[in-house]
Amino acid sequence: MTAPDPDETPVAFSGSRLGWQDLPRHVRARIAQQAGAEVIAETGATSGFSPGFASVLELGDGREVFVKAVSAEQNPHSPDLARREVAVAAALPDDVPAPRLLWSHDDGTWVLLGFQAVHGRSPVLPWRADDLVRVLSALDRLAGTAPREPHALRPVTETLADVMSGWASLAAEPEAYRRGVADAGGELGAWTLAHLDELVDAEARWAQAAAGDALVHGDLRADNVILDSTTCWLVDWPHAALGAPWLDVALMLPSVAMQGGGEPNAIFRSQRVSEGVGDDRLRPVLAGLAGYFAHGALQPAPTGIPNLRRFQGAQAVQTLRWLRSLG
Repeated sequence: MTAPDPDETPVAFSGSRLGWQDLPRHVRARIAQQAGAEVIAETGATSGFSPGFASVLELGDGREVFVKAVSAEQNPHSPDLARREVAVAAALPDDVPAPRLLWSHDDGTWVLLGFQAVHGRSPVLPWRADDLVRVLSALDRLAGTAPREPHALRPVTETLADVMSGWASLAAEPEAYRRGVADAGGELGAWTLAHLDELVDAEARWAQAAAGDALVHGDLRADNVILDSTTCWLVDWPHAALGAPWLDVALMLPSVAMQGGGEPNAIFRSQRVSEGVGDDRLRPVLAGLAGYFAHGALQPAPTGIPNLRRFQGAQAVQTLRWLRSLG
């Protein structure tokens, strides 16, 4: 992996969003039908990696709705993620600061989601201390939350089982490939190669460390947060699962460090959810996360998301630095 330029943080945006007029006519008609009024204006979302359509729509009766519309043409995984978000919405308790799902429609090709429109801003980047405090406070409250029963949420040990094995995948590559990857990563790459067996061993224990019954968002970064005058909204929930109550903070902090928010271990240890979480439990999760990011960064760009791999590479660097600081 190549260490990113510290003065050039990757942007969390797919760059391939559809506008209202890009949607097929029958999709636009279905959205208007589901919304209950004609669409007279749109304000497109300018952050997040998901390709497809994502906009706040102004309706003819004065209401607003945030709509996602995706098909496999934009990305083969997008429809299933949208379907997953429908299932997750039913499991979110009322006190979770997530926009409410108002309606959904699935014709087998296009999946349409209509959410409560919330207005605010993303955290200022580089991270400001006051924004970070608000987000961490929201995660502190989320850590004590259980999903609404009955629900279809799976344990995080199942939802992430296929991706938390990046170091094992790298170790299985030919030695020349491993050395090429390490050389591209400079000093950190050399450290990674020298400790590859330890990383493989650590990531193999991530599931035991991450297990729990708390509601976990599973994909929190600045682009999945909206701040208004009173509420820190947590958006985009398709990866929600059940896990340890400290997981969301730990999984988010590499992106915070990448975006100028401070030293992740110091932030983690300042949070109530870290109490009783020893380094021996944190280390396997960070190893699995670093391997996921590093292995992902080496893959071809997914359809419709050209800059995802660079973003993953930058997070791999920060996660490895945090992991290495634990000794």
